[in-house]
Amino acid sequence: MLDHPLLLSELPFTAKQARTQGLDPRRLAALIARGAVQQIGRGLYMPAALDIDPDLAEVAFRAPLATMCLTSALVHYGLIDDIPTALELALPSGAPHRPPVTTPVTWRVFDAGTFSVGRGEENIRGVTFPVYSPERCVVDAFRLRGYTGYETATKALKAWLSHRGNAPATLLDIARQLPRAIGPLQQALEILL
Repeated sequence: MLDHPLLLSELPFTAKQARTQGLDPRRLAALIARGAVQQIGRGLYMPAALDIDPDLAEVAFRAPLATMCLTSALVHYGLIDDIPTALELALPSGAPHRPPVTTPVTWRVFDAGTFSVGRGEENIRGVTFPVYSPERCVVDAFRLRGYTGYETATKALKAWLSHRGNAPATLLDIARQLPRAIGPLQQALEILL
């Protein structure tokens, strides 16, 4: 049974998919007990042999539009050294409800018109996951400094300027596309440069 197609896949699967593929609940429970399968969320499973982050896999499955943002993304890029207590994820305004997930998530709602600015995908701990670019994250940290804190935004900006060697014009181009971003960013750049 260890060569079952679901166990050879690289994607999480639901209990319903397991039943459809001939893997009844009793055999699924036995595979979990043997350690061949792990439960990563309510009714969501994946082969245990996969070297992927189960929390990200669950979120990617349940909320494909969710995009890593703010503190979580800044940590991912090494721009700050905080340890977030929850994964910060953005959804576009008007998107379907926030799905229930087992991992701690702080949901943010970003304007649908600017949701795609700086949005891409990266392989994060074995999961292809949407994440905002480092530049968008720095701009968002200033734009949403009420959530992140001015100190976090400033740390991220300093790290981005020193480690990436990029020109501030790149940040300003992104800031012009986002509401309430250009002023705070320009002030910080004037102080730092």
